[in-house]
Amino acid sequence: MSRVTEAEVAEAVENILHDGTTGHASIQELIREIPNRITLSADDLQPSQTRRNEAIWEQQVRNITSHKDSPGNAIFEGKLSRFLGGLRCRPSFQPSRQTALYSRA
Repeated sequence: MSRVTEAEVAEAVENILHDGTTGHASIQELIREIPNRITLSADDLQPSQTRRNEAIWEQQVRNITSHKDSPGNAIFEGKLSRFLGGLRCRPSFQPSRQTALYSRA
């Protein structure tokens, strides 16, 4: 099974935020919810080489903010915005519903 991509993680975040009542969540809240939305492989669960005490997929959640100036990034593309410690869904953005059903089987 291959690793989840940063785009897939960002899409899961978009759907989580859109489904919530406030449209925003802390990074920790997102990290708690993502495994309920997408199937993570053994490779995804491996420890990050650059962030202590984090799995690779958790680093990908934080990369949404870290890579905000890169084309293709959810913040760069206007789908999400950041706030200290979290992310929010842009009001005019409607996420794809594909991630809610996504499985890496």
